[in-house]
Amino acid sequence: MVFQAPAKINLSLRILGRRSDGFHEVETIMAPLSLADTLDIEVGKGDGIDFTCSDVSLPLDGTNLVCRAAHAFARHTGLRFHARIHLNKKIPHGAGLGGGSSDAAAVLKALDSILGTGLSISELESMAAMLGSDIPFFIRSCPAICRGRGEIVEPIASLPGANVLLVKPPFPVPTAWAYQAYQNMSQSAETFSQFHGSIALMNDLEKPVFSKYLVLPVLKRWLLDQAGVLSAMMSGSGSTIFAILDNHGIDLEERLLVEFGSSFLVRHCQLTGSTSAELH
Repeated sequence: MVFQAPAKINLSLRILGRRSDGFHEVETIMAPLSLADTLDIEVGKGDGIDFTCSDVSLPLDGTNLVCRAAHAFARHTGLRFHARIHLNKKIPHGAGLGGGSSDAAAVLKALDSILGTGLSISELESMAAMLGSDIPFFIRSCPAICRGRGEIVEPIASLPGANVLLVKPPFPVPTAWAYQAYQNMSQSAETFSQFHGSIALMNDLEKPVFSKYLVLPVLKRWLLDQAGVLSAMMSGSGSTIFAILDNHGIDLEERLLVEFGSSFLVRHCQLTGSTSAELH
């Protein structure tokens, strides 16, 4: 069985304060994209996880979220099974696109489907929350407002679709560093507003991340100066900058690579409300 695990972008990310558990209280609007990893999963009798991945830079041991999700599912359900999982990685990691979180959620939903356990959405989201802050969003994988540390998910009834250009520079941004840098930086009011439908596009992590990774604000401004770009912003803690494009389907890739170099990864995709981990 092959399951999809979509990427996401943050259309807004507000940090409301530091929590007693060390996490930050956030309010973020996330939306899934058509760009997706795929997971080939086979379940049989026995114990253990055999995990392989197309991206040789990713760990294959129990630290990978795919393996952690499979073990969490076994503990939660009390079932014994052997799983063979191959991850075909399309979403770049360290990019603010939620690839690892989406993979973990896809494993939870896939095992629930294959093993017929019939877990509720709330059970799956609760299990996901124990694995990571963004993972509950990918259980339903529809546009949503996420609160708390990201585990409180409130789907949005409707969100305009869009053509999206993702641009990832040749470096990741560590999420923990980005939040700590925000904590240590004096804050000022947002002075530039963009919108997608009625949603104000803003990301509180742009200021600390842009202050260290100087190419990112240059990339954002360059995108905003291009014809056909409606808005541009960093997703999550970065390092991806996304641009929402108009309906003319402009092709920026060649110009962008000339301007910034071939080490930048560029992907065209769509902002979508479709669910992930569907059987194909």
